[in-house]
Amino acid sequence: MDRINTIGRRKTSVARIYMTSGKGVITVNDKDLNVYFPSEILQTIVKQPLAKVEQDGNFDISVNVTGGGPAGQAEAARLAIARALTEVDAEFRSPLKSEGFLTRDSRMVERKKPGRRKARRRFQFSKR
Repeated sequence: MDRINTIGRRKTSVARIYMTSGKGVITVNDKDLNVYFPSEILQTIVKQPLAKVEQDGNFDISVNVTGGGPAGQAEAARLAIARALTEVDAEFRSPLKSEGFLTRDSRMVERKKPGRRKARRRFQFSKR
């Protein structure tokens, strides 16, 4: 199997992954997955597509992720891994799609508006 290159986005995070057949080593920005994402929940999020199609330990994955926070980065990596798995085998598409791993979550932070404290929060009103 050649090297598969896919991209995933979530909020302001962009994850580019390179997947090759191997022993299941996942590196994120040249660090081990457990070091980059110390939280067990975020590690699980990244591995979800592999676990769903029972391919955990069959692929070496190198992730380059920029922007956003840890949760957005983990979910961007999840989308990229799910897309790469569909390129490996078309039969993986159905279980991944049913779980929602192939859907780009388009929700973004709403911008701050002028005359307001935040996007929707107004300044405190004083009657007198």
